[in-house]
Amino acid sequence: MAPSTWSQPTSHCAQGPQHVITASWLLTLTTPAPKEAWQWQQQQCDDGGSRIQALSCGGLRSRAAAGMAAPRRLKPLHRVAVSGGTHGNEMSGVYLVKHWLRDPTELRRGSFAATPFLSNLRAVEKCVRYVGRDLNRTFTAEFLSSAETEDEPYEVGRAREINQTYGPKGSAQAFDFMFDLHNTTANMGTCLIMDSEESLLPMHMCHYIQTHYTQSSCPIYLYKLPGEESYSIDSVAKTGLALELGPQPQGVLKANLFAEMRALMACALDFIELFNTGTVFPAFKTEAYKITGRVDYPRYPDGEISAMVHPKLQDKDFLPLNPEDPIFQPFSGEEILYEGDSTIYPAFINEAAYYEKKVAFVKMEKRTFSIPGLQRE
Repeated sequence: MAPSTWSQPTSHCAQGPQHVITASWLLTLTTPAPKEAWQWQQQQCDDGGSRIQALSCGGLRSRAAAGMAAPRRLKPLHRVAVSGGTHGNEMSGVYLVKHWLRDPTELRRGSFAATPFLSNLRAVEKCVRYVGRDLNRTFTAEFLSSAETEDEPYEVGRAREINQTYGPKGSAQAFDFMFDLHNTTANMGTCLIMDSEESLLPMHMCHYIQTHYTQSSCPIYLYKLPGEESYSIDSVAKTGLALELGPQPQGVLKANLFAEMRALMACALDFIELFNTGTVFPAFKTEAYKITGRVDYPRYPDGEISAMVHPKLQDKDFLPLNPEDPIFQPFSGEEILYEGDSTIYPAFINEAAYYEKKVAFVKMEKRTFSIPGLQRE
């Protein structure tokens, strides 16, 4: 029996006509049942939501009979936050959240309503990245547990306030999920950022976005190095996801990226609604880019940079960088080549905000991960 098609329930993803997904892509993501194809059927629930059921050609089959591992079960998400202005000059998130604070209709679904907030209020007012220190590097135990002092940076106190409101970090009382909205000056396109592949629900959310939001490839960037504590604002919640869209200059609002971020958020909220109302998401394999290190600019002995990103590397985010490829061009005109022994994938190439962090680009490896299935408890 040939796989049937499943019509997408009313979706808020901005991609033109109603999207139809064939069951064939789902079949590739699970252990196939021997000698028998699967069909996927949408069923309306008593609570008005929709869930997807896996049917064999002869009806419902047990997972054991199908050779499928049972999906992991997680609690539904009811408390969801959306942060904009973590960096006060990244304007897509700033103005989306300002819009949603006036009219939150787009953030409502049947089973939940997301809460928007501006995170770095003083930086937003001044249209700067931060006023004292980078807020998005301030959600570690060192800062969250520190006592208030008169001369502490504004962002340290603000991080504690956010942790108190949407956390506390690592506690059962923390918000279920937090989105954090960012722009980059680098040619990152539409990037989905989380701490690691072990974050099951965000990995499924990213896969849903990649499948339904067809205007961009939406690569996944896993930012946490081994042994490193999660330091970003969304780590205050039980789990979260950052959207990073670019290139966009600091302090500038571009209509196309504003619209993309809005559509991505709609798609992500649709996923949460489907999860909350009982959709079973099958296991799958996916590619993601995992950080392996950071590369600084070449510098003179006094610390001043002595070279710039090579033209052949500029704007090549997420593309392979091979040994002996040029990466820097000194002001004297020569070339500095990449001396690694294997291919890597750079990101945040020549990011304006990273000059102070002494980062010319981030090194990543492209890996394939097997993600188990997911459904609500």
